[in-house]
Amino acid sequence: MIQNTTIKYWAEDDRPREKLKLKGKHNLSDSELLAILLSTGTKEKSALELAKELLNSVSSNLNEFARLSFSDLTKFKGIGEAKAITILAALEIGRRRKEIVDNKKIKFTSAPQVYNFLKPIFQDLVHEEFHIVLLNRANGLICTEFISSGGYAGTVVDGKMVFKKAIDKNAHAIILCHNHPSGQLMPSEEDLKITKNLSKFSKLIDISILDHLIFTDNGYFSFSESGIMI
Repeated sequence: MIQNTTIKYWAEDDRPREKLKLKGKHNLSDSELLAILLSTGTKEKSALELAKELLNSVSSNLNEFARLSFSDLTKFKGIGEAKAITILAALEIGRRRKEIVDNKKIKFTSAPQVYNFLKPIFQDLVHEEFHIVLLNRANGLICTEFISSGGYAGTVVDGKMVFKKAIDKNAHAIILCHNHPSGQLMPSEEDLKITKNLSKFSKLIDISILDHLIFTDNGYFSFSESGIMI
C-alpha cells in the first residue's frame, strides 16, 4: 500500500513550490523545477518522483532532455498531452531567451562569434535548418533570417529566397549557417555545391558571402577558416 506519496503530505520545506517561495529558484534541483511544471503525479508516484523518472531516462542531461519530442514525453505513464505541452513550452521559452540581444551592438569579426550567437537557434534540433546572418557594411548585425527546414540528413536551399531577404534588408554581406544533427562537422558534397552556387551569384549582385558555418551542439566548421570559401 502506498502512503503519503502526494507532495501535499511532505514537510513544507520539501515541497518544490513552497521551497521556491521560501529559498528561491536557485535552490531547487532540476527534478524539483520539473515537478513544479508537472504539478501532479500519478497514484503510484508523486510529481517529483515522476520528474526524476523523466530526467533519469536521459541520465539527467538537460540538453538531451530538451531534445525529447511530444511523442517521447507522452510515452511515460503520468505524462498526458497537457503536461507534455507544458514541458515543451517551458523549454522553448528558455531557448528563445538565449536569442534575445540588442542587434545594434552586435558586430561579427570571427566564426566563433557567429557560432556562439546562433547556437541557441540550432541547439537541440533533430532536423536540419538553414539560416542566414545579414550584415551591414561595417559587419554589424542587421538580423538573422530562417531559410528552410528539412530532415535529418539535409534541407533544400532556395537561392532566390536567400538573396531576396538580403536585398529586402539592404544587406552588404551574408553569413550562411546550417546544422548537422548527426554531429558530423565536415561539409557534405551538397554543402559544398550550395556554397559554390550561392557565392557565384553573390558576386553578380555585389553582396558578399563571408562564411558558411556548419553547427553541431559541440562545435562548428567554418568554410572561411578552412580556406574553402569560393
